Parts: sequence; structure tokens; C-alpha cells
Amino acid sequence: MDRKIESALISVFYKDGLEPVVRQLYHEGATIFSTGGTQVFIEELGIPCVPVESVTGYPSILGGRVKTLHPKVFGGILARREFEEDQQHVKEYEIPLFDLVIVDLYPFEETVKSTDEEQKIIEKIDIGGPSMIRAAAKNYKDVAVISSKNDYAELVQHLTQQKGVLNLAQRRRFAAKAFDVVAHYDVAIAAYFKNDLEESSFQISLGNKQSLRYGENPHQPGAFYGSLDELFEKLNGKELSYNNLVDVDAACQIISEFDQPVFAIIKHTNVCGIALGTSVTDTWEKALSGDPESAFGGVLISNQTINKEVAEKINELFFEVLIAPEFEADALALLKTKKNRILLKQTQTFVPNQEYKRILNGALVQESDTLNFAEWKEQGARECTSAERENLLFANLVCKHLKSNAIALVKDKTLIGKGCGQTSRIDALRHALEKAKQFGFDLKDAVLASDAFFPFDDCAKMAHQAGISAIIQPGGSVRDNDTISYCKDNGIALVLTGVRHFKH
Repeated sequence: MDRKIESALISVFYKDGLEPVVRQLYHEGATIFSTGGTQVFIEELGIPCVPVESVTGYPSILGGRVKTLHPKVFGGILARREFEEDQQHVKEYEIPLFDLVIVDLYPFEETVKSTDEEQKIIEKIDIGGPSMIRAAAKNYKDVAVISSKNDYAELVQHLTQQKGVLNLAQRRRFAAKAFDVVAHYDVAIAAYFKNDLEESSFQISLGNKQSLRYGENPHQPGAFYGSLDELFEKLNGKELSYNNLVDVDAACQIISEFDQPVFAIIKHTNVCGIALGTSVTDTWEKALSGDPESAFGGVLISNQTINKEVAEKINELFFEVLIAPEFEADALALLKTKKNRILLKQTQTFVPNQEYKRILNGALVQESDTLNFAEWKEQGARECTSAERENLLFANLVCKHLKSNAIALVKDKTLIGKGCGQTSRIDALRHALEKAKQFGFDLKDAVLASDAFFPFDDCAKMAHQAGISAIIQPGGSVRDNDTISYCKDNGIALVLTGVRHFKH
């Protein structure tokens, strides 16, 4: 059923883009009702406007908290045109009917981001706005609702092309958008208060949908919801893909662990090269040496400024994404010679405090793994040397970011071998040793980290035979003593941390 827009109720916080809407409604002969700042804005355009106060008989009260919460306003939105009883009430109580409701909600999320002052945040919880949106959306068979300034252009197009008329399909589509807007708004408010109560439901709502070329594979449609602009400034390259985003997330999480100069290379969410060093060039060369084969097509990240010297070296490798806090001008010019190469300037550190994933017909939620070790328990033949301790600390952090079962081999604060995603711990160690040998590393005095305990002493034996001098692992196996005894008998330093780092 088509509906000619003869009356519109407009109450918006931001006035951006509203002028063309108001002018088109006036052109089509619609009566416009409004309140407060929106009314002033419309009247300054030279367009007549009926104050809502003249309908309700009440001024805006309680500091603006109550303006539109009145039966005559909501009656005019919710009245069903085809219901005789509704129309009798409309006539009896002199309720004006609204064909269109336009509401832009108070900027609650923006306020939370900009201040910690609770009173300012509380005052940006919109009450009347969501209520009017829900009412109009519920009554979409008779009323159109616009709940976002992003829809102004579409509304103007329909009004222009259809001479002030909106059809049922268009009104229903706007209603669906409206319910999505208020649901997102309510979740944001609940998230602000959630620390004050034990949650009985898991809620998340992310806006800013960005359609991707495809998902994990070309036959899977995909999209990203969120604001990447809050974290990065894109300096060059094609659009980030689904798999790019997954690896960028992994890269940002591991880089956040370090204050010293560090460079990391990520492939399929696993770190395949990482090193600490004295400069950005030093860290790049060491990180790449750990597995130059896997680095091909990877995601690169550094916490140091990319200069011309290191850019020339990086430029020799095909990679998908490079992330850094700064790029010197000549380095950026060189790296931008490949138009598809994605260059991201990281403007904000990313440290999530919660993780979640879809499982079966529900979701798993957990706190992020931010505890690196609960204790430093020397259980081997001797205490670690200062160099071993530094390497073990580094190896433990790296191993935390590898898929389980995981083993990380480190020497001179460089990842020289890793085994990840294996179904047994001994296989993970075999893989790590093979990688180290493949690229010519001397394993004498290297150290080993494991994401979980050794169920047997076989890993300690294999590591010792390869030249490993120190091991760090959580402990907690009923057969811990087998590994402890072997290390004590063979001169190996062994540290138990008490913290497992499974990652699936």
C-alpha cells in the first residue's frame, strides 16, 4: 500500500544532511512537526514548522529529558489507519497523525569514547528517540521511519521520484533498519553498565559493515563489522581481505606484548618470524632469517618507524600487509611503488580484553590470555643464565601466540624454529627442529618454550640431543618429575611457569 507523506515528525541530534530532506518534504506539501534545536534549524531555512509543544500542551521539561513522551505524539505514530477504534480515539483526543518519523539518536557511544564523566554519559542515553523509532517501525504499514542520517539520501530520492509517496516495501525496509539501530544502541548502553552486574546473556553489536570480496574462501560471502579507522590509517594498497584481517589481528596482538624494538611476520595467524633487536633493520633481518620461506605473502608488523634502509630490504619480498607506527617519507614512496601492497599506519595499540567465537548453537566467551606466567620456578639442573632467562621470556611470549600444540625455539632473541597446530607435542618439537635445521641454525645453547606441559620426558630428551640448553613450560603433568629428573641429570635449565597457553 502506498502512503503519501502528508505530515512528518522530525527530532534529530545532528543536523548534517537534513536540509535536503526538509526542503523536499516542504516541496511535497507535508506539514512538519519538530522540537527544540531541530525546530530552530528548520525555521532558519525559512520553512514553517509546528512545535510539538503545541500538540502536547506541555513545554520541554526536566532539562529536555521529556519533550515527545506524550500520548498525542505516540498516538499519532501508533494509530492504525484501518482500525476504526484507533481512528475514533484519534478524533476524540484530537491526535495529529504522522506519516513519517525522522529521529537521530543522542550520540551515546561517541560520548563514552570522549569522556569518563558519568553524568555526561548518562544524559546521552536517549529515551524519547528510541521510543519513537520503535513505535514508527512497529506501525510501518502506515508510518515510515528514518533512524539514521545515512538514509536521508535514499529518502529524498524516493520522495522525489514518487512525488512524496513511500510504498509498503520501502517502509518495511526502513523499519528493519530502525529496529537494527535501536538494538545496537541498547547493546551499547548495556555494555557500559555491564561491569555492574553479572551478565545473563552475551550481547555484542557492531556497526559500520564493510562488505569483503569474499570470506575465507572465494565461494564464501564475507563482511567486516567495526571501525578500522580507529586503529589504522591506510596509506596504500587494495582493500583488506577476510584472511588479511585475521592475520592483521594476530599481528597486532603479538606486537602489543613488547616494548623493545621488534619485528614480526605472520602467516595464517601464526608467527613465522619474530625477533628483538637494536634497530628496525636489525629486527627485520633477524625475523626474516627465522623462516624466509614462510614469510612469502605474509603480514609484517613492527613497533618501530620504517626508514628507507629497511624499506629497501622489505621491498625485495612479496608480502600482503606491512603495519608500523610511522613511515619515513622516502621509505613510504618506495613501498608504494606496488599499488596493491597494503601499508597501514597503526595509530592505536590493540589489546582486547575479551574473546568470543561461535560454537554449535551458541557462543564461547573468555577473558583474553594476558597472564604470561604465574611463577618462575627453577626446577632443572641449574639456574638459568641471564641470557637464557631473556631468551626464555621471549620464547614464552612467542609460543603463547602459536596454535596448539606449539613449540618455539629461540636463540639471540630470534625465533629460529617453531612447531604449531600439531596433534602431539613431540610432533610440534620435531617440526620446530626441522625448521631450525632447514635454515641453517646452530641449536647449541638455544632455548625452548612449550605452550603446555610435557606429558612425558621425550621432548626434553629430543631437545637435549639437539643442543637445547634451557626449557620453559607450564608444568602440571602427573609425570612432571620424569622431565625434571631428565633435565637435572643432563645439565638442562628448566623453568615451570604455572600458566598454560593453549590457542585454538
